[in-house]
Amino acid sequence: MEYQLKINTDIASHEVPDLRETVGWDRRDHEYPLVIERCNFWAGVRNDEQHLIGFGYVAGMGLQHGYMEDILVHPDYQHKGIGSALVTSLLKKAESSGLEIVTLTFDSSHAAFYESCGFTLCSGGLWRKSQGGI
Repeated sequence: MEYQLKINTDIASHEVPDLRETVGWDRRDHEYPLVIERCNFWAGVRNDEQHLIGFGYVAGMGLQHGYMEDILVHPDYQHKGIGSALVTSLLKKAESSGLEIVTLTFDSSHAAFYESCGFTLCSGGLWRKSQGGI
């Protein structure tokens, strides 16, 4: 079985929400295709039947720093090197685009995976809008 990974591949507006739902995340239909329009670049992986089985993107101002998000791999295709290929391809594109720093947040259970892809673990912070405002 072969997989096709392509940077800035054509993606229909329903495909990423469908994949998000398959991995157990909220669909966020309202965010797509806006994410594709506004991010720096994205990568998609398709199986032999041309179904989207992997996705990820890097967003930011396109200067020195980018933020990697939504690294998704369909559960039936996990542990086959697709996630590593996605992350590596996005990092190569980041480097060729002039980005010097790429950050991401992830569940601690995925720390070893991201370390194996070249990320250095560090502390950080998160601000989230509350219902009542600041």
